[in-house]
Amino acid sequence: MLLGKVVGTLVATRKEESLESLKFLVLKQLDIEGKETGGYRVAADAVGAGLGEVVLYATGSAARQTKFTRDRPCDGVIMAIVDVLEVDGDVKYDKSEAG
Repeated sequence: MLLGKVVGTLVATRKEESLESLKFLVLKQLDIEGKETGGYRVAADAVGAGLGEVVLYATGSAARQTKFTRDRPCDGVIMAIVDVLEVDGDVKYDKSEAG
């Protein structure tokens, strides 16, 4: 599992039929400190995440292990919205305090 921040949406009006009900979001990968690291990732949203939220996502074959993405040609899925990220007793992110 990886940490990411939702930075945008992706709309595709024509797509493989099994992807019809999926909402796609654009993520920026985060490190354990909650800082943006590099590239972007498009992921199917299985939990109703919104712009600016910090999320947990999976890629590769793990992305097809949720009920939402099973048997679909999906290489990335958001599977959790992060409320609090704490590392060694230090809170790195708290949704209730985020802008």
